[in-house]
Amino acid sequence: MNGKALASGATQRAQNPETAVAPGSALGQAIGRWGNWFNQELYGRATTLPWGLEIDAEHRPGGMQDVATYHPTFLYESLWNLGVVALVIWADRRFRLDRGRTFALYAAAYTVGRFWIEYLRVDESHEVLGLRLNDWTSLLVFAAAVTFLAVTRRRPAADGAAADSGALPTREAVDSGRTGS
Repeated sequence: MNGKALASGATQRAQNPETAVAPGSALGQAIGRWGNWFNQELYGRATTLPWGLEIDAEHRPGGMQDVATYHPTFLYESLWNLGVVALVIWADRRFRLDRGRTFALYAAAYTVGRFWIEYLRVDESHEVLGLRLNDWTSLLVFAAAVTFLAVTRRRPAADGAAADSGALPTREAVDSGRTGS
Protein backbone atom coordinates (compact mmCIF):
# COMPACT_ATOMS: atom_id res chain seq x y z
CA MET A 1 0.00 0.00 0.00
CA ASN A 2 1.46 3.34 -0.94
CA GLY A 3 1.32 6.54 1.09
CA LYS A 4 -1.26 8.20 -1.15
CA ALA A 5 -3.73 5.31 -0.74
CA LEU A 6 -3.15 5.30 3.03
CA ALA A 7 -3.72 9.05 3.28
CA SER A 8 -6.85 8.80 1.12
CA GLY A 9 -8.28 6.07 3.32
CA ALA A 10 -7.46 7.99 6.49
CA THR A 11 -9.10 11.14 5.09
CA GLN A 12 -12.29 9.27 4.20
CA ARG A 13 -12.42 7.67 7.65
CA ALA A 14 -11.98 11.08 9.28
CA GLN A 15 -14.90 12.45 7.22
CA ASN A 16 -17.08 9.41 8.09
CA PRO A 17 -15.87 8.20 11.50
CA GLU A 18 -18.73 5.69 11.86
CA THR A 19 -17.15 3.81 8.97
CA ALA A 20 -14.22 3.01 11.26
CA VAL A 21 -16.15 2.89 14.54
CA ALA A 22 -18.69 0.26 13.45
CA PRO A 23 -16.30 -2.60 12.61
CA GLY A 24 -14.00 -1.57 15.45
CA SER A 25 -16.86 -1.79 17.94
CA ALA A 26 -17.83 -5.25 16.72
CA LEU A 27 -14.20 -6.40 16.87
CA GLY A 28 -13.86 -5.05 20.40
CA GLN A 29 -17.00 -6.89 21.46
CA ALA A 30 -15.70 -10.11 19.86
CA ILE A 31 -12.51 -9.87 21.90
CA GLY A 32 -14.22 -8.70 25.08
CA ARG A 33 -16.60 -11.66 25.21
CA TRP A 34 -13.67 -13.92 26.04
CA GLY A 35 -13.68 -12.40 29.54
CA ASN A 36 -16.91 -14.33 30.11
CA TRP A 37 -15.01 -17.56 29.53
CA PHE A 38 -12.37 -16.68 32.11
CA ASN A 39 -15.08 -15.64 34.60
CA GLN A 40 -17.35 -18.61 33.77
CA GLU A 41 -20.34 -16.32 33.36
CA LEU A 42 -23.03 -15.54 30.82
CA TYR A 43 -23.20 -19.02 29.35
CA GLY A 44 -26.26 -20.68 27.85
CA ARG A 45 -28.50 -23.64 28.47
CA ALA A 46 -27.22 -27.11 29.27
CA THR A 47 -25.95 -29.01 26.23
CA THR A 48 -24.35 -32.29 25.26
CA LEU A 49 -22.82 -30.83 22.08
CA PRO A 50 -19.10 -31.54 21.65
CA TRP A 51 -18.22 -27.86 22.05
CA GLY A 52 -20.20 -27.50 25.29
CA LEU A 53 -18.48 -25.38 27.90
CA GLU A 54 -17.64 -27.12 31.18
CA ILE A 55 -18.62 -24.90 34.10
CA ASP A 56 -17.25 -25.41 37.61
CA ALA A 57 -19.91 -26.47 40.13
CA GLU A 58 -19.69 -23.19 42.07
CA HIS A 59 -20.59 -21.21 38.90
CA ARG A 60 -23.54 -23.37 37.78
CA PRO A 61 -27.12 -22.15 38.02
CA GLY A 62 -29.14 -23.21 41.04
CA GLY A 63 -30.77 -26.59 40.67
CA MET A 64 -28.35 -27.66 37.94
CA GLN A 65 -25.37 -28.77 40.00
CA ASP A 66 -25.35 -32.16 38.26
CA VAL A 67 -25.09 -30.62 34.73
CA ALA A 68 -21.53 -29.78 33.75
CA THR A 69 -21.66 -28.51 30.13
CA TYR A 70 -23.48 -25.48 28.76
CA HIS A 71 -23.74 -23.55 25.49
CA PRO A 72 -20.72 -21.20 25.24
CA THR A 73 -22.74 -18.11 24.38
CA PHE A 74 -19.64 -15.93 24.72
CA LEU A 75 -18.09 -17.97 21.87
CA TYR A 76 -21.24 -17.69 19.75
CA GLU A 77 -21.33 -13.94 20.25
CA SER A 78 -17.61 -13.60 19.58
CA LEU A 79 -17.91 -15.49 16.29
CA TRP A 80 -21.09 -13.59 15.39
CA ASN A 81 -19.31 -10.28 15.99
CA LEU A 82 -16.43 -11.33 13.73
CA GLY A 83 -19.05 -12.00 11.08
CA VAL A 84 -20.50 -8.53 11.71
CA VAL A 85 -17.02 -7.04 11.22
CA ALA A 86 -16.70 -8.80 7.86
CA LEU A 87 -20.25 -7.82 6.81
CA VAL A 88 -19.80 -4.15 7.69
CA ILE A 89 -16.43 -3.88 5.93
CA TRP A 90 -17.73 -5.71 2.85
CA ALA A 91 -20.95 -3.65 2.67
CA ASP A 92 -19.08 -0.37 3.15
CA ARG A 93 -16.70 -1.21 0.32
CA ARG A 94 -19.41 -2.61 -1.93
CA PHE A 95 -22.08 0.07 -1.41
CA ARG A 96 -20.00 3.00 -0.08
CA LEU A 97 -22.24 3.49 2.92
CA ASP A 98 -22.34 6.98 4.36
CA ARG A 99 -24.43 9.29 6.55
CA GLY A 100 -24.46 6.87 9.49
CA ARG A 101 -25.55 3.90 7.39
CA THR A 102 -22.39 1.92 8.27
CA PHE A 103 -23.17 2.21 11.97
CA ALA A 104 -26.85 1.40 11.37
CA LEU A 105 -25.86 -1.78 9.52
CA TYR A 106 -23.60 -2.73 12.43
CA ALA A 107 -26.43 -2.11 14.92
CA ALA A 108 -28.92 -4.17 12.89
CA ALA A 109 -26.53 -7.09 12.38
CA TYR A 110 -25.32 -7.08 15.99
CA THR A 111 -28.83 -7.10 17.44
CA VAL A 112 -29.90 -10.10 15.34
CA GLY A 113 -27.13 -12.15 16.92
CA ARG A 114 -27.72 -10.67 20.34
CA PHE A 115 -31.42 -11.63 20.23
CA TRP A 116 -30.56 -15.26 19.40
CA ILE A 117 -27.80 -15.47 22.02
CA GLU A 118 -29.96 -13.94 24.76
CA TYR A 119 -32.54 -16.62 24.03
CA LEU A 120 -29.96 -19.29 24.94
CA ARG A 121 -28.83 -17.76 28.23
CA VAL A 122 -29.89 -19.11 31.63
CA ASP A 123 -28.78 -16.35 34.00
CA GLU A 124 -31.44 -14.27 35.71
CA SER A 125 -32.73 -11.30 33.78
CA HIS A 126 -35.71 -8.98 33.84
CA GLU A 127 -38.47 -10.24 31.59
CA VAL A 128 -41.29 -8.34 29.91
CA LEU A 129 -44.12 -10.28 28.26
CA GLY A 130 -42.08 -13.47 28.35
CA LEU A 131 -38.93 -12.05 26.71
CA ARG A 132 -35.73 -10.95 28.37
CA LEU A 133 -35.31 -7.18 28.55
CA ASN A 134 -32.19 -7.50 26.38
CA ASP A 135 -34.29 -9.20 23.69
CA TRP A 136 -36.74 -6.30 23.69
CA THR A 137 -33.83 -3.88 23.48
CA SER A 138 -32.41 -5.82 20.53
CA LEU A 139 -35.79 -5.76 18.76
CA LEU A 140 -36.15 -1.99 19.23
CA VAL A 141 -32.59 -1.19 18.13
CA PHE A 142 -32.93 -3.53 15.14
CA ALA A 143 -36.19 -1.86 14.08
CA ALA A 144 -34.66 1.61 14.44
CA ALA A 145 -31.51 0.64 12.50
CA VAL A 146 -33.44 -1.00 9.66
CA THR A 147 -35.83 1.96 9.50
CA PHE A 148 -32.85 4.33 9.33
CA LEU A 149 -31.27 2.25 6.55
CA ALA A 150 -34.53 2.22 4.58
CA VAL A 151 -35.21 5.94 4.99
CA THR A 152 -31.69 7.07 4.13
CA ARG A 153 -31.40 4.72 1.14
CA ARG A 154 -33.49 6.97 -1.08
CA ARG A 155 -32.69 10.33 0.49
CA PRO A 156 -30.34 12.51 -1.58
CA ALA A 157 -27.01 13.56 -0.14
CA ALA A 158 -26.61 17.03 1.36
CA ASP A 159 -25.42 18.51 -1.95
CA GLY A 160 -28.61 17.38 -3.71
CA ALA A 161 -26.99 14.65 -5.80
CA ALA A 162 -27.85 10.99 -5.32
CA ALA A 163 -25.59 9.50 -2.66
CA ASP A 164 -22.99 6.91 -3.65
CA SER A 165 -24.35 4.60 -0.99
CA GLY A 166 -26.52 2.38 -3.10
CA ALA A 167 -29.27 4.99 -3.30
CA LEU A 168 -31.39 4.80 -6.38
CA PRO A 169 -31.23 7.93 -8.55
CA THR A 170 -34.38 10.00 -8.91
CA ARG A 171 -36.35 9.91 -12.16
CA GLU A 172 -35.29 13.53 -12.83
CA ALA A 173 -31.62 12.61 -12.39
CA VAL A 174 -31.94 9.68 -14.80
CA ASP A 175 -33.77 11.82 -17.39
CA SER A 176 -31.13 14.56 -17.18
CA GLY A 177 -28.22 12.10 -17.20
CA ARG A 178 -27.19 12.86 -13.61
CA THR A 179 -27.19 9.55 -11.75
CA GLY A 180 -24.68 10.38 -9.03
CA SER A 181 -22.11 7.94 -10.44
